[in-house]
Amino acid sequence: MSDTETTGWVGWGYFAAIMLLVAGIFDAIYGLMAIIGPDSAYFVTNEGLFLMNVAGWGWWHLLIGIVLILASLALFAGATWARVVAIILAIVNAIGQLFLLPAQPWWSLIVIVLDILVIYALTVHGKELRKAAS
Repeated sequence: MSDTETTGWVGWGYFAAIMLLVAGIFDAIYGLMAIIGPDSAYFVTNEGLFLMNVAGWGWWHLLIGIVLILASLALFAGATWARVVAIILAIVNAIGQLFLLPAQPWWSLIVIVLDILVIYALTVHGKELRKAAS
């Protein structure tokens, strides 16, 4: 028998899984749009012409989208590796939001707080996802 008790925090674990699923679907769609669309994009800047390989960007987003979708589905099943991936992605996202603080302070603070809540829920109450799934 397990001494893990399911509490209300298991809902935050499901919240994390849903956020990963939505982000993964959007990333996969953006990736497919970039792969199917034109191969490159040109941007005129003050320094000159900037060329971006859209197909490479698309493959990267498609790959990340698939990883996010798989991690979210595994998180619903209570897999430990999915919790680790979700925590790493939340940490990376929170660090990324620090760079956006000057441009959009309120949105960045909200996302950082959500990332911290997701990290807390998955680290402290992550075992409850496995028990709730079984």
